[in-house]
Amino acid sequence: MIYIFYFLFFGFLLTAIIGLLASWIDRKVTAKVQYRVGPPLLQPLIDIVKLLGKETLIPAGSSKITFLMAPVIGLASVILVSTLLWINNIYPAKSFLGDLIVVLYLLVIPSISIIMGGFASRNPLASLGASREMKLVLGYELPFILAMLVSVIKSGYTFRLGEILDFQTQNGAFVGSWSGALALIVAIICMQAKLALVPFDIPEAETEIIGGPLIEYSGSGLAIYRLMKNMLMFTVPFFLIIVFIGGLRFDGIHLLYGGLKYIGLVVLMTLIRNTNPRVRIDQAVKFFWGPMTIIAIIAIILALLGR
Repeated sequence: MIYIFYFLFFGFLLTAIIGLLASWIDRKVTAKVQYRVGPPLLQPLIDIVKLLGKETLIPAGSSKITFLMAPVIGLASVILVSTLLWINNIYPAKSFLGDLIVVLYLLVIPSISIIMGGFASRNPLASLGASREMKLVLGYELPFILAMLVSVIKSGYTFRLGEILDFQTQNGAFVGSWSGALALIVAIICMQAKLALVPFDIPEAETEIIGGPLIEYSGSGLAIYRLMKNMLMFTVPFFLIIVFIGGLRFDGIHLLYGGLKYIGLVVLMTLIRNTNPRVRIDQAVKFFWGPMTIIAIIAIILALLGR
């Protein structure tokens, strides 16, 4: 029964609230950079509620079941991975062997759901966007996983998130070391691609392919995808905080410190997307398989040397 509470409250409700807040911060910072006022606090929630009240149109000739189920699968995976992260952050002793690997797998499913939805819609632009999404995933997953291995090595070769967190509590956050700092830089850039933010918003590129995989979605389907993306704006930075920056604590001054960690990452990825042009998909893959992978390997070597 307690796990159902974690799933509904922490995994869905709290993650959704913080994710919507992160979306507002992102839009507000973007507005300030562009000398605009920006939206009100509740605008991200209003957008989703408005979409939920609209009709869901299913394109002719599409794979109906896949088209409708794809956003649900993506949202369910985000809720599940958020639940795992919250449990490990609050009760590290409840972690299980290989939960780090489970989290890495679950974080890929939202991208797979977007690919499924794009191809299922049978729209040429959606299929092109889904193809780009597939190539982008193949590009950033390699350096992202290599960056995670740095934390595994530094925590004594454990794949338990709870033990990684406990090690940082006792010995300091990994970001304070050379290997940890390099791995975090790689992970942040991969996070930008995982969240499909500029310069890696290639699959949806609104000025090129008008939203890509989501072009045929409307009503509740589009609302679920929007909510999934907003929740990912909390889940992915939260994962990096646990693995590299010592997690979030809720006692006294640590609550403020934890909030600053998260807001700092959100503002950073917002500034990155507002100060860079979109790259081509071939440039993105070369970038991730080239410089990012090399930096991640250097970080692993430094971690093996105890640096």
